[in-house]
Amino acid sequence: MGLISNAVQTLFGQGRNLVKDTAEVFTENREAAATRAAHLRQVAMDQYGAEFAAPSQSRFDRVMDGVNRLPRPALALGTLALFIAAMVDPLWFAARMQGLALVPEPLWWLLGAIVSFYFGARHQIKSQQFQRSIVRTSNRAPQVAAHISALDQIRADSIGAADTRTDAKLSLGVDTPMDNPALTDWKTSTAQP
Repeated sequence: MGLISNAVQTLFGQGRNLVKDTAEVFTENREAAATRAAHLRQVAMDQYGAEFAAPSQSRFDRVMDGVNRLPRPALALGTLALFIAAMVDPLWFAARMQGLALVPEPLWWLLGAIVSFYFGARHQIKSQQFQRSIVRTSNRAPQVAAHISALDQIRADSIGAADTRTDAKLSLGVDTPMDNPALTDWKTSTAQP
């Protein structure tokens, strides 16, 4: 008895587990790995949260964020306002358009470049997202075609839907006409005298 207790004490004694410690040399402890992964995710989320925390933004940062959101709505609403102004006061509108006619061509080119770069970047991002969605959709096309084919085979009016396959008794039953009183009544009621 003493020999077994000494062996057990050697393997599992002193608050240690020699078998577990030896096994962890060759394989990772999954519980410890999960703890480390959870800690890593928490640290990353804390870092992201600190980056986007509201108190770190100054008043200037908040004002600039608001200013960055203005050009698209301002251009859209401004264009609508020009149409309304042309209908409300055509003379006022014509005078303003004559003023625009005096703007030199290089200034129009500069405005076009600024607007193109501003909206072009957004357009490029949106078009790339659209292309990715098209690829995802087209990758699903064979699966959708297979589903449609399976649904067509289930329809009662599709070719082979009433196929009896290898059932001889059912095949004979299909070829033998049965008495149908409703059909007989209908035929007699619609018969020409």
